[in-house]
Amino acid sequence: MYRGQPPKSFSFPGEYRKVAERLFPRDGLFKSQTPDLKAASEYAKTLGIGNEYQRLLALDRHSGELQTYLSHFQNNLDLLIKKTWVEKSDENRKDTLQDEVPLFMKTIEQGDFFKSIEKFSIILDELAYLLFGAQSEKEDFAEYAFRIDAQMGLFWWYGSRLSLFKELKDDKISWAILLLGLCYLTNF
Repeated sequence: MYRGQPPKSFSFPGEYRKVAERLFPRDGLFKSQTPDLKAASEYAKTLGIGNEYQRLLALDRHSGELQTYLSHFQNNLDLLIKKTWVEKSDENRKDTLQDEVPLFMKTIEQGDFFKSIEKFSIILDELAYLLFGAQSEKEDFAEYAFRIDAQMGLFWWYGSRLSLFKELKDDKISWAILLLGLCYLTNF
């Protein structure tokens, strides 16, 4: 997935700009702005997962209900990867991604959200490639995804910026940021 600065010609549709800028600093540096739970909740609401996100965020991370949800996430992600049609030359990428999912889930279980964010960023890069092909590596991918569906575009924008969050040293915020993607993909 394209991870540079967005093209100068791209601008968020007006109704999404404010929520995106609250979660992602314009300059890409969290020194100028630190995301908070309210910004993450607004982002979840805009993605169409607000109620579920709030419910899950309130759960203890070791609760049975959350563990069941994470199992649903993993199953859905596995199915999404398996059912994605790819060229013969990309089968290895697909298999490699399939192997990464259990490792990613283990980092979540261990509570290592910094490492989880890093792994999830890589998973989303590969998943975007499997779903959208080489288009996912182009500079205008976010704009392309927005044209397909605005919420999906906002999700892939999140995915392209996720690696910025690995520098955050706040477990609560890191978990909240990670949970955004987990909720969205569980319902994808």
